[in-house]
Amino acid sequence: MEVLAKGFSKPTTRIQKLREEIFNAVPALEADRAVLLTESYKATENEPVIIRRAKAVAAVLRGIPTALREGELISGVMAEGVHNCQVYPEFSYQWIINEFDTRATRMADPFVITTDTKEKMRQAFSYWDGKTTHALATSYMSQKCLEAQSQGVFSVGNYYFNGVGHICVDYGKVLRLGFSGILKEVAEAKNKLSISDPKCLKKREFYDAVTIIYTAAIDFAHRYADLAAKEAEKADGQRKQELLQMAANCLQVPEYPAANWWEALQSFWFVQLIMQLESNGHSVSPGRFDQYMYPYLKMDQVVSPDVAQELLDSLWIKMNDLNKTRDEISDQAFAGYQCFQNIQCGGQTEEGEDATNELSYMMIDASAHVAMASPSFSIRYWSKSPDEFLFRACELVRLGYGYPAMYNDEVIIPALENRGVTLRDARNYSLIGCVEPTIPHKTLGWHDAGFFNISKILEITLHNGRVGQLQMGPKSGEAADFHSLEELMKAYKTQMKYFVALLVEACNAVDLAHMERCPLPFESALVDDCIVRGLSAEEGGAVYNFSGPQAFGVADNGDSLMAIKKHVFEKQEVAMTDLIEALDHNFGYPDMTGKVTRMFGGGQTGGTYAKEPSEDMDKRQIYEIVKRLLSANGEMNVCQVRQQLENNSNSGDTNERYRQIRKIVEQTTWFGNDDDEVDRLAREAGQIYAKEVEKYTNPRGGKFQAGCYPVSANVLFGKDVAALPDGRLAWEPLADGVSPRAGCDTNGPTAAAMSVCKLGHEIYSNGTLYNQKYVPSALAGDEGLKRFEAVVRAYFEGKGMHVQFNVIDRATLVDAQQHPEQHKDLVVRVAGYSAQFISLAKEVQDNIIDRSELKF
Repeated sequence: MEVLAKGFSKPTTRIQKLREEIFNAVPALEADRAVLLTESYKATENEPVIIRRAKAVAAVLRGIPTALREGELISGVMAEGVHNCQVYPEFSYQWIINEFDTRATRMADPFVITTDTKEKMRQAFSYWDGKTTHALATSYMSQKCLEAQSQGVFSVGNYYFNGVGHICVDYGKVLRLGFSGILKEVAEAKNKLSISDPKCLKKREFYDAVTIIYTAAIDFAHRYADLAAKEAEKADGQRKQELLQMAANCLQVPEYPAANWWEALQSFWFVQLIMQLESNGHSVSPGRFDQYMYPYLKMDQVVSPDVAQELLDSLWIKMNDLNKTRDEISDQAFAGYQCFQNIQCGGQTEEGEDATNELSYMMIDASAHVAMASPSFSIRYWSKSPDEFLFRACELVRLGYGYPAMYNDEVIIPALENRGVTLRDARNYSLIGCVEPTIPHKTLGWHDAGFFNISKILEITLHNGRVGQLQMGPKSGEAADFHSLEELMKAYKTQMKYFVALLVEACNAVDLAHMERCPLPFESALVDDCIVRGLSAEEGGAVYNFSGPQAFGVADNGDSLMAIKKHVFEKQEVAMTDLIEALDHNFGYPDMTGKVTRMFGGGQTGGTYAKEPSEDMDKRQIYEIVKRLLSANGEMNVCQVRQQLENNSNSGDTNERYRQIRKIVEQTTWFGNDDDEVDRLAREAGQIYAKEVEKYTNPRGGKFQAGCYPVSANVLFGKDVAALPDGRLAWEPLADGVSPRAGCDTNGPTAAAMSVCKLGHEIYSNGTLYNQKYVPSALAGDEGLKRFEAVVRAYFEGKGMHVQFNVIDRATLVDAQQHPEQHKDLVVRVAGYSAQFISLAKEVQDNIIDRSELKF
């Protein structure tokens, strides 16, 4: 076929140098924003909250240091140092202080912080005691709600500690009107106010806040015009002309409409950057870039194709310079220095016609050229997508960077319509963050509002509402008293109902805190219908308002329920009491953490031994011991392994019985093999959560909607889940997203995809995440590409919502783990995002290495 295997050109020398600069950077924290913002807040006591916010961010835009990277073509940075980031004390700050001395060496996403920066931060942070969104949200939560979070049932840490983000604003409006046009729109709305409207005073505050911040935003761009002009005085030749043009661009945009391709890219970047400076919420996503940007490429009769591509590549580089820090625990869930800027192309127009254009293909090339973790590049697919477009996307996947992620219009559009979105708006959906569908510039969706651990719910159900000895949930029956799977599922629903209510309490507490303390006037002016309503998005000004907490553990629960159904209730090979006892003793395997003993009074934690380990020692047992020692210590020695093997060898008949129970339950057909029985159980396990979630309403007047994806929290929250009936040992990672458990999808990629299709993705309108991992040889040549494309089409025809891929072999990953200095440019798919492999915590690396390697 003519369209297959076209290959990709190499990036320009400029792009290669800018890329290398970021890969070699050592991220550090800077204090400038925190200092400027805090000084402004001190000066505006007793003024309306939204005015204080506007003045504070205006002070940041007028005072934060500016910088130009050597050779770059797009102006504007978050921090002076390459890949550095600012901090945002108005949301929370104590975790930063707590990690001053460990941040540079912590497991996930370390940052350098100098002594001088620490002192500046301490002084700024002293103002914020009791004034943060985190403090207010905590005050709204009940003790039971806080307790459930501490026990790993759920977390709302994303917005609890940080800004909200997870939005796609109206970039096209800025390109069409400029900031001056938005100021004019706001002035006209303010002039129409009448004191007869009881909301007039609040609306006036909102319009004044928008005016303050957009005036400062124009000044911010002009500061970069001055900087570029000053740098041009010291330059010569081509670079001098580039800097002069950059100065001219920053005087024109974003104050006025963009007139050509370079100006459009620069205008877009200022919006993206200011959004990050106003709030540190991640997943500020560009959305359907090929739709609102293409007119400016098409109208530009001067720019050559090669220059147009290099400018686009330059923007891709800028997105990688942005960075964000989180607390140590959250960074284990969001590992990889990611800001989750989801950008996509393809799909259909609001009228239902194919939307693919020239820029769609340029975006594929830009992703191949830059080959970095950002942006999170995605494509939309539907029945009329050109064959060439899908094959080109598959060819990009084959390069091994983990993108593009692929989304199915045929599932997402109906799912959004079911939530009350109009057909035209649903056709125009974009993706946020990892995998979350949204309506661009019309939605504040609070996507990623919480992580909900449904495998923890199963553990609690099997223990009559207890976590260890602590009665956390309602008493729904001892597992030994269940005589059928139906009785177990009734108890599971009881626990789900109770803990989802606590999840909603936490989400709404955080929602209220942001509404009351941190409205975002810059963002809100680019969200419909905030200007019309005179309300910030945080106060309910958006057309659509959702809250989207996501579940994970679907495959684990489906497999566990299948094991119970088959071996306890049907074959009666294992008594329920014996199964629970085996779970409470971690199936007789050692627990390096000691948590099993503390919780249940069982498990092995150590001892003195003399016997040699038995010659018929279970190979999996040896593997688990080695893996645990590496995870715990980062290293191991022969003596440690020998001691653990001796431990198991001397643990007696009881532990052997537990291991035999594990061998029995592992003789089960697992989710991921196109087996209707287990696939139905996995579907039910997840949908019980989704149906409970959608019963609730948020403070902005919108509905809750469920998602099913983990970011990389399946590793983090696995540490809170004891052994499960599917044979998974305590504290091991859970399955990621809607993917089968690692190593359990043994019937090939198509069978695995067909299982995932059966989960009923339409109910998860906040998104689902499916990972597949192929060995490179499986996709080699035109035949490999054809087979790969056929699997994608089959999955989407089966009503799968999303799929993404790693194309890499285990040996490469293991070598990168052992020799990170040789693999700085290795980018892999983690969850709904890609990341530099060597930047990931070891346990996240292990989880990626352990994923099933698929072949045809």
